[in-house]
Amino acid sequence: MKLERPTFKDVLKARSLIKDYLPRTPLYSYPQVNQLLDARVYIKHENHLPTGAFKTRGGINLIHNLSRKQRDKGVVTASTGNHGLSIVYASNLFNVPVTIVMPDKSNPTKVKAIKSMGAQVVFFGRIFDESKDYAEKLAGERRARFIHPANEPDLISGVGTYALEIFEEVPHLDVIIVPVGGGSGASGCCIVKEAVNPDCQVIGVQAAMAPAAYLSWKGGKIVKDKMETAAEGLATEIGYELTQEILRDYLTDFILVSEEEMIQAILLIMELIRNMAEEAGASPLAAALKIKDKLKSKSVALVLTGGNISMPRLKQIV
Repeated sequence: MKLERPTFKDVLKARSLIKDYLPRTPLYSYPQVNQLLDARVYIKHENHLPTGAFKTRGGINLIHNLSRKQRDKGVVTASTGNHGLSIVYASNLFNVPVTIVMPDKSNPTKVKAIKSMGAQVVFFGRIFDESKDYAEKLAGERRARFIHPANEPDLISGVGTYALEIFEEVPHLDVIIVPVGGGSGASGCCIVKEAVNPDCQVIGVQAAMAPAAYLSWKGGKIVKDKMETAAEGLATEIGYELTQEILRDYLTDFILVSEEEMIQAILLIMELIRNMAEEAGASPLAAALKIKDKLKSKSVALVLTGGNISMPRLKQIV
């Protein structure tokens, strides 16, 4: 079944809902980051949301839009962390039973946060896509609503609201750089920019050690590839149909970054702007440094999508 693509009108509708549950996140420009990139840089602080990541927007939009029957039967999804946090947070708002299937070696910080909000956590699979397949099977057995991590119009229109906030503050932005895992954030951003500032370039960034979304976008067809990155938010093994369809139409470019480049970006964010970023959240800065010459003197937004890095990982990096 072909999924209906979300529209800009859907993003506006999502914003009218989400504003009652979430604060607007800051968009700050920092002199040291501007000097580092020789550009006017704005950092969108999605790490300041209650769950520490942007996906909360999509979770609230999707769970709110479920029917009463669907809510009563509960929801099941798979996650490496931030998507799961968003679904649990939203499910608690609307009293919906929720089960999160997570890979066996998931980030303990995210596992603890998800459990603390009352979700049932099931560990299954070595990598995310194995967890996803099991979650879909489990949802079928329970007759619960399976929530796909990317092929969900309500998730895309929900997370697209962060781009709406960015353009409201900087209407004539030249470039937005956004991480791509499943692609909901980047595709939501593309929908918004096409409506309000078609000249703005949206650039996706993914880990070189998990390049499936990049390869799917570049090749024009869904590709499965290795998944060996430490960046949980970018750790997908395959491209997803709905988000890839949108990205192929509107994404300007796609950058791959190394593990070391993301680590350096985490350290720079800590040093220059005193904020916490996980690998995925730091990847836009890593990509910006990689294409610094192309960004010279431009207005650039970097989406700091999440800051849920575990303490053991942070200690290792530092």
